[in-house]
Amino acid sequence: MNDCSNLYLLSLVACQLSECLSEQQLEELASNLQVLSDLLTNILIRNNNNK
Repeated sequence: MNDCSNLYLLSLVACQLSECLSEQQLEELASNLQVLSDLLTNILIRNNNNK
């Protein structure tokens, strides 16, 4: 059930952002968040390999 509350929160944030940002701003934010996600994944993989 905890996963559902996370999805609800993320959905709420996405809806709120879509109401106050332009389409271009949303595209840039989505792109930047994807890059951040990739970088964090890379860091986690490197940390796990160094254990």
